[in-house]
Amino acid sequence: MRPSPVFLGILAVTIAAGILAAVRDPFDAENVRDPIGTIGVFVLVIGGWILSLTLHEFGHALVAFKGGDYSIAHKGYLTMDVRKYTDPVLSIILPLIFLAIGGIPLPGGAVWINHAALRNRATASWVSLAGPLSNLVIGVVLCLVVALVPTLPVGLLVGLSYLALLQIVTFVLNILPVPGLDGYGAIEPYLPPNAREMGAKARPWAPLVLFALLFAVPQVNNLLWKASFALFDGVGGSSLAALTGLQTFMFWKYN
Repeated sequence: MRPSPVFLGILAVTIAAGILAAVRDPFDAENVRDPIGTIGVFVLVIGGWILSLTLHEFGHALVAFKGGDYSIAHKGYLTMDVRKYTDPVLSIILPLIFLAIGGIPLPGGAVWINHAALRNRATASWVSLAGPLSNLVIGVVLCLVVALVPTLPVGLLVGLSYLALLQIVTFVLNILPVPGLDGYGAIEPYLPPNAREMGAKARPWAPLVLFALLFAVPQVNNLLWKASFALFDGVGGSSLAALTGLQTFMFWKYN
């Protein structure tokens, strides 16, 4: 369970970006964008998102290992090496593109669990829930940091707030009972065999349909964001700071 050099390297880059965001505000007194501060916020959010993806998948792996699937250790899932959980294009590049153009953090990784080795149905459910719950915990912790440190520099304030919002959106999205997402994985062990069979057939394409609806149907997209902001505000997040962080992050769109 020793963190890999890759995880520590990404963590170091993210911390450095946070320091940059702290010492250089993304906007000056005349509301003119500062390139250095903007880069700090941008890298902070990207690095933080990759770290959260790693911890999401590590959560799945750790609970599965504790629940009886010891093959997890041999697959390298307990090293927090993001490369073990991902395909470079499907898990990193495409989610980052979607994050950049729409602000929706798509699920990006996967761990292969031997469900037959798990002790019982409850364990299988907790394996699925561990990932989105890790996003929720990260989001709440970031919200608490922002709320409890009133002297936080502006760049760090908006960057961490937007990153916290992304964690909440990821939680809400992943907890949906859609085949292929963690919410469905949590209830799947308790479904009758015919329902599980139908879910297995839908698993490859159901998330794609959901994401298409999110991007093509404004009402669906708005529903996701309304639910996410309601939870975000409920755990103490600052919507104004998060929206400012979004505008800072998407510098090519908001000049």
